[in-house]
Amino acid sequence: MANTKTPDRSTAPFTRELKKYLTFIYPDVDNDALANQVIEAFWPDGQRMRRRGRVPGNTMWSQRDALLITYGNTLKDGVHKPLDVLHDFLISNLKGVVNGVHILPFFPFTSDDGFAVSDFRAVNPQLGDWPDINRIAKDFKLMSDLVLNHVSSQGRWFNAYRQGQDPYDKFFFEASPEDDLSMVTRPRTTPLLQEVETAMGTRHVWCTFSHDQIDVDFRNPEVLLEFLRIIRLHIENGVQTIRLDAVAFLWKEVGSASIHLPQTHAVVKLMRLLCDHEVEPVVLLTETNVPKAENLSYFGDRDEAHVIYNFPLPPLILHAMMTGTAQHLAKWQRGMPPAPLGCAYLNFTASHDGIGMRPAEGLLSEEDQKIVVDKVRDIGGLVSMRSLPDGGEAPYELNTTFFDATKETVKGADEYHLARFICSQTIVMSLEGIPAFYIHALLGTPNDHDAVERRGMNRAINRHVWDYDKLRTELANPGSIHSQVLGQLSRRLEVRREQAAFHPNATQFTLPTVDDRVLGIWRQSLDRHQSIFALHNVSDEQVTISNSSLNLIADSTWVDLLSGDHIGTGDITMAPYQCRWITNTP
Repeated sequence: MANTKTPDRSTAPFTRELKKYLTFIYPDVDNDALANQVIEAFWPDGQRMRRRGRVPGNTMWSQRDALLITYGNTLKDGVHKPLDVLHDFLISNLKGVVNGVHILPFFPFTSDDGFAVSDFRAVNPQLGDWPDINRIAKDFKLMSDLVLNHVSSQGRWFNAYRQGQDPYDKFFFEASPEDDLSMVTRPRTTPLLQEVETAMGTRHVWCTFSHDQIDVDFRNPEVLLEFLRIIRLHIENGVQTIRLDAVAFLWKEVGSASIHLPQTHAVVKLMRLLCDHEVEPVVLLTETNVPKAENLSYFGDRDEAHVIYNFPLPPLILHAMMTGTAQHLAKWQRGMPPAPLGCAYLNFTASHDGIGMRPAEGLLSEEDQKIVVDKVRDIGGLVSMRSLPDGGEAPYELNTTFFDATKETVKGADEYHLARFICSQTIVMSLEGIPAFYIHALLGTPNDHDAVERRGMNRAINRHVWDYDKLRTELANPGSIHSQVLGQLSRRLEVRREQAAFHPNATQFTLPTVDDRVLGIWRQSLDRHQSIFALHNVSDEQVTISNSSLNLIADSTWVDLLSGDHIGTGDITMAPYQCRWITNTP
């Protein structure tokens, strides 16, 4: 390791903080030298850094922020590069609707739809190249994945490891089949260790997810430095948000659960410190599909993730839509703390993965979880399982599009499918945080059973690839369900982005609406000039809400932003699955 002198590119507080994290993570390493290497990895070739760290505040996002989640090849026309097709779709359909896009791993890969990366420094040539990424980044805030827990078994890093090449010969986590690994927390049922032949002899490498995804060993500081260089590459290509994929599993210790270990949090804090000293704002998002307390821990003390996923939302919203009661959803919301200053939640119902059930633990009873699992199976969805320490299994995620998951209630099919789905997505827009929408939610895509059969994986059900010409025909037809879904959600997002009370950190209070069929949320802008009462009827019944239960100020003029109705002093009637955004300053 070279000791690079960079006194002109650091400040005493920054250096002290950096060394504090490095000393904790790597107590046996010369941390003066390592600190300089970290700085050189993140700001190479004399690139500038902020002399003072970015002070935590709520200015890195606003009510105008909304995010699309998509694969780079979800849309194809057989002629143009998929990234160019995606750019055309964004400009043609979502300009002024969303201002950000999360392109799921766009690197060369060997499995798991991009999450077994074989080359972190290249764009998958089947999608396009860096200039295509750059064009999208100029028009939309770009989020990219840092798949930092594991790499492809067929990639350059692991091939070099097997050949004993320095430094990769120490890049991967090894264990012995004789080790006690019974406590390890995993989202898969495959064997944890894989036996491989290397130039150093037979080794057993750690595979949290699959045998094509080999876990790297962050105990080696060279691994950290290499990932910092990769982050720099992302930033230089226009990325503004870095998603730390599967970060909870980053640090391993034999004999432990090997999830959420203190060193993992310290690595995230180190990355946050670097990002807060970057000239342009860079947001860190942690992907931790785990129960509430563990997920919230990644905010740290406002010194870890800027943003975390609100993972309980998908199963809780789905349960509300299926059962017609918002009781559990409202109870959870009442117990949720506001995001700390300088932090925010990312709200969503659908993603490229399934609907995670672990975040529902402690929020939905086993009986309520079974209701959701059984109904998803009834409507043609699938269920993926996880291993339990006692050798049993439990539902890990539901594999279905969220659109199809809302097709029926516990009562069966009805005429309210579209209204029910739009209500579920409106809840995402109303809550404290930044709303994010998987492309198949915005398009109302049904389950793709053919893809499951063709590809042999449950998650393919929610990863349909659209023929772009066919999609454009559908969107041009006002009677198409896809046109209706995109149109209605787009209109609501266009309304939302103009309301200061929907700032991701605006005050939120869960209303005691008396009727469990209605989720009521009160939002107030940071300057206290605007209030919005967001009401969502999650049932197939007409509901009447007493005006007095909302305590609307009598001398103000109240308007429903979604319907245009003026709200007087009488009771408020809500049709099945109707949502109202009632405000005093439209």
